[in-house]
Amino acid sequence: MADPEQKVKEIQQNMKPEDRALAGETMREQDPKEREKLYNQYVKKITPKRSMLGNICKAYLIGGLICVLGQGLLQMYGSFGMEKEVAASYTTLSLIFLSVLTTGLNWYQRLACFAGAGTVVPITGFANSVAAPAIEFKQEGWVYGVGCKIFTIAGPVILYGIISSWVFGFIYWIGKCLGAW
Repeated sequence: MADPEQKVKEIQQNMKPEDRALAGETMREQDPKEREKLYNQYVKKITPKRSMLGNICKAYLIGGLICVLGQGLLQMYGSFGMEKEVAASYTTLSLIFLSVLTTGLNWYQRLACFAGAGTVVPITGFANSVAAPAIEFKQEGWVYGVGCKIFTIAGPVILYGIISSWVFGFIYWIGKCLGAW
């Protein structure tokens, strides 16, 4: 991983002079409200403009291709004579493996930058959200790096998924007891 100070210098060298001036003015500003206003101006100025329709099309295309890949794997495993449930399990494992592999090779991040939400197809996006922090923090060791950071992104999803399933399950149980369902 690159030195943060070196990265800052590299970014500053690649900045346009007017952007560098605005960034310098922002850093020198003492009033927090004025600094926040200048910072927001700076961010708005340098943030690339993106087409919403283009983003939707790319997300749809890549998300669809991931789903087509999954369907193709399911068909392939089924053609080997596997039962539907077994073929579905192998398909899930294959998609998780491919997601983790492409995350490790830094291809998934590039695909996500291109496709945006299209890469959040549930199983591959979740596998990426678990693998990426594990890879990023591996240098800090197996316990404090991988062990502590592996669920930094996926942890809230797991937590709120479990909590909401308990809440909805409880509501369903009450409804069953009252004869509503």
